[in-house]
Amino acid sequence: MKPAPFDYHAPESVADVVALLGEHGDDAKVLAGGQSLVPMLALRLTRFEHLVDITRVGELHGITRVNGSLRIASATPQAVAEHEPLVADLVPLLARAIPYIGHFQIRNCGTVGGSLAHADPASELPAVALALDATFEATGPSGSRDIAASEFFTGTWETALVDDEVLVATRFPVWEGRVGFGFGEVARRSGDFALAGVVAGVELDAADRITHAAVGLFGVSSTPVRAASTEAAITGQPAAADTVKGAALAGAADLHTVDDVHATGSYRRRVAAHLMETALDAAIEEARGVGA
Repeated sequence: MKPAPFDYHAPESVADVVALLGEHGDDAKVLAGGQSLVPMLALRLTRFEHLVDITRVGELHGITRVNGSLRIASATPQAVAEHEPLVADLVPLLARAIPYIGHFQIRNCGTVGGSLAHADPASELPAVALALDATFEATGPSGSRDIAASEFFTGTWETALVDDEVLVATRFPVWEGRVGFGFGEVARRSGDFALAGVVAGVELDAADRITHAAVGLFGVSSTPVRAASTEAAITGQPAAADTVKGAALAGAADLHTVDDVHATGSYRRRVAAHLMETALDAAIEEARGVGA
């Protein structure tokens, strides 16, 4: 199939992007790489009268450290972030998740902001942003505002952005000290969307107690989710295998998983428990090695 007819716009500034979105309202859609949107258009799963391509907007490209966070502008290609040493050094969890997005050809065109704004619940980057308490910078006709990751993902392919706003950048907090991270997902084939996936981070004190934990899941529900009960169960506890295993099982039991043609909710719950355990074990092992 071919997409329905549309008008193509290629603005060169954020102000022009916002003006176009304001002019055309919900008839317009931001195009940021198109690795998710274009197939949906081609299959006529959705249609828009106007596509606003933001890839030529210079201010929407770049990776910088800003006040304890790593700021990634929205049109930055995933492949650029994947191979940027600053990302690996400051936000290791992000660097580990990006290679699981599709294949390298997709990451060459797909953008960091596009993946986040598309808000596919089986996508890796939304779960990373949620787990790390990232902040989203949005700009619209009334100005700019920050949106917390906990408030950003509102449903499948739905976010807190309104029709005339564009996601300008995302700020990922930089963890310091005795910290470690873990990642895992299960998919039918390499490059497929995950049936279930987990991102995890921990911070340890000098006595190997877990002082901070973050666990995000993707592919299990209608949005990325935090495993809040798992985080609470291990925080303040010794970094021990039995602590992690029990918390992972309890966290998985609390999940509201979905059934679809790819997997049942009960399967996703079992896989999530295993992935949480292995990701947290890996994060703890890494944190123990920091400064050793």
